[in-house]
Amino acid sequence: MDCLFCRIAEKKTPARIIYEDEACVAFEDIAPQAPVHVLVVPRRHIATTLELKEEDGPLIGHLFRVANRIAGDKQVAGRGFRLVMNTNAEAGQSVYHIHLHLLGGRRMHWPPG
Repeated sequence: MDCLFCRIAEKKTPARIIYEDEACVAFEDIAPQAPVHVLVVPRRHIATTLELKEEDGPLIGHLFRVANRIAGDKQVAGRGFRLVMNTNAEAGQSVYHIHLHLLGGRRMHWPPG
């Protein structure tokens, strides 16, 4: 398996890492879609949300808590931010390792796509 996000989590591929712990790593997106665009990625490889199991609940909760913390650090929490997790190609998933997009720093529009 050759997964870009696994390589970033293992520090085999460079990235602008802004947070890491035993469960996840967060880094700035290389093609940002907003002034703040951070990816929060579990260290364990899970290709899509369709592979999540009941026991992954704490991990997913942790990803959201980390994203909230980063939103505060990046000073977008009070203004508002968007958290997005895409599943499969038509939804826009391009790296098959689940990841939470944190987008902020500008007004978001609805519908998003």
